[in-house]
Amino acid sequence: MATAHVYRMKTDAHQCPFGLKTISLLQRKGYEVHDHPLTSRDEIDAFKAKEQVDTTPQTYIDDKRIGGYEEVREYLGLSVPSAQETSYRPVIAIFITALLIGLAISWLAHGALLTARLPEYAVASAMVLLGLQKLQDVENFSTMFLNYDLLAKRYVPYGYVYPYAETFAGILMLAGALIWLAAPLALFIGTVGAVSVIKAVYIDKRELKCACAGGNSNVPLGFISLTENLVMIAMGLWMPLKSLL
Repeated sequence: MATAHVYRMKTDAHQCPFGLKTISLLQRKGYEVHDHPLTSRDEIDAFKAKEQVDTTPQTYIDDKRIGGYEEVREYLGLSVPSAQETSYRPVIAIFITALLIGLAISWLAHGALLTARLPEYAVASAMVLLGLQKLQDVENFSTMFLNYDLLAKRYVPYGYVYPYAETFAGILMLAGALIWLAAPLALFIGTVGAVSVIKAVYIDKRELKCACAGGNSNVPLGFISLTENLVMIAMGLWMPLKSLL
């Protein structure tokens, strides 16, 4: 069995999470891990000076220094996520969760998973979840939103209102209440959003990050954000139409 030595910070005030993640990763990969906790500031500073390193944890395999958690991942042939790397994972997770919520509500309300109202429940849940992502940091969202939304560029406060409007419309649609308000709201923000995305991505050919999952996401502006707006348009049209059928 291969052996690894991990030197990590473990004081009364702080236990380095990357040290714990490094040990867990190495153990899962079959290494015999020797844990060397550094339990005081003097110990930590002495280790850094001796090994001429700036950070902990530090991992050694076969007497060779590998480095910190990310360097260990790279050494083991695993991907090293980048803070700037684009990813669809946030919105995919939201859409899957929204579908599961829709199934749960459908089962609770109708005693079956696959019902006529399932798409409504799932889409309304997605609107609420997406709105909640934006509400975590409205300031950052509005800044990113200004890069491409046509209405926000003309009227900056719209970028601050949007997360509340999307969440509110989704909650009302989920409850089937005040559709006279929720449907036009979803139709309006969905239409403006769809036109903005089409212009920015498919006409102007700009490469931008989408604000759909909040202001700190690295989701590319494009098909996913367009889909979000199109489903809001569909809900804005369907909900009032359904009441007439």
